[in-house]
Amino acid sequence: MHRKLLVLVIGLLLPLAMFCQDGATAPAPAQSDHQTGRVPTSSFLTLNEVVRTALTRSHEVQSAAHDVAALRHTVPQAEALPDPTVTVGWMGNTAPFSVMDGDPSSYRSVTAMQSIPYPGKRKLQGEIAGKDVAAAEASYEAVRRKVATEAETAFFDYFYYDHALQITLKDKDLLEKLSKISEARYRVGKGLQQDVLKSQMEISLLLQKIIVLRQKRATSQARLNTLMLRPPDAELPPAADVTLANTSTNLDNIYRLANVNDPGLQRDQQLIERSQAAVALARRQYLPDFSVGVMYQQRPMMPDMKGATFSINIPIFYRNKQRQAVEQAKEEVLAAQQGREDRANELKFQLKQAYLSAKAAKDLADLYTRAIIPQASLALESSMSAYEVGNTDFLTVLSNFSTLLNYESDYYRQVADYRTALAQIESVVGVNLTPSQDASQSNVKVVTQ
Repeated sequence: MHRKLLVLVIGLLLPLAMFCQDGATAPAPAQSDHQTGRVPTSSFLTLNEVVRTALTRSHEVQSAAHDVAALRHTVPQAEALPDPTVTVGWMGNTAPFSVMDGDPSSYRSVTAMQSIPYPGKRKLQGEIAGKDVAAAEASYEAVRRKVATEAETAFFDYFYYDHALQITLKDKDLLEKLSKISEARYRVGKGLQQDVLKSQMEISLLLQKIIVLRQKRATSQARLNTLMLRPPDAELPPAADVTLANTSTNLDNIYRLANVNDPGLQRDQQLIERSQAAVALARRQYLPDFSVGVMYQQRPMMPDMKGATFSINIPIFYRNKQRQAVEQAKEEVLAAQQGREDRANELKFQLKQAYLSAKAAKDLADLYTRAIIPQASLALESSMSAYEVGNTDFLTVLSNFSTLLNYESDYYRQVADYRTALAQIESVVGVNLTPSQDASQSNVKVVTQ
């Protein structure tokens, strides 16, 4: 589109420029792709590579994985029997293991005891530990999705600023050529000085915009590098093209997927079930535990003795202990249920907000490509043709030029916003709403340390 406009400008005003420059040759049109706003290159930074690198290197993800692994070791501990105890004793002498000769009341003995919780308690303890593991696994998945979404968002920002900068740089070159033509017309008396001054001011404004875009691009590049655990100032190749990637998913389907796949809801559900198991365990604490043991005893000048012991604990302080534990566990169930309901309610707002943002960005991007940018291009072409025959002023040409530049940059902003909103939805629903765009990319540059 831009190359066509550039050729048209040069073709319309070339004779005048050649006359004013005493036969000087007009500059050849640039060969870079103005429509995409990026100089062709053989390597690209792809979205899949960014996400994969970020997930592989993220310390936050690795920490969450270790938390899950650590909690898995608590399940067999919770289900295990209490450690047995061994008691060694003697009477009749203060010397260890000695007895008093001739005194039948003197003895030395060894006793082994094993406590056995009431049937069902260890199973419930293991179930509670298992729910802690399941909740940690859901938290781990939430961390993975958060890191992936942060990487996607950073990539889309980098994509926008990269394209916006390249578009602005190419349009600056075109505007400088227009400015030279306005100077040529002014020198032969066919233009106005204000046209020259206005064109130079517009160039200065573009230079200001370029400075800001370079700073934004450098910031987004640093963010990408940080997420991939690379030096912030490390070089990155240009971002691969990002498409609108149409999706037919509606809001009701998004809500349904979120209720099933959201890690936050899954974690809250595991905490509810954990609290319910804790209630059952607290109620079972009313029942006594058992202890069994065997004993071996030696006495002077008398046969050795063997025996067994059996004991139970009596929960006579249940009002201040077991009953309070049950009430505590019940309150924890209610708290977990309220937390899940609050999460579900807030999630609907977040999904609705992201869905509306995606829809608005998609509609705007479609409008830019279907109507606004083509119309702005035609307006610029028409104003240049009218300027050639003196039916319009140069300020109109500049205004149409600036309008087209802004619309083209806004198009890429809407594409980035659309994909960012979809990434936020995907982090909740756990389903890829857009087809992979990286599968067809060739000669991809792998990001390394």
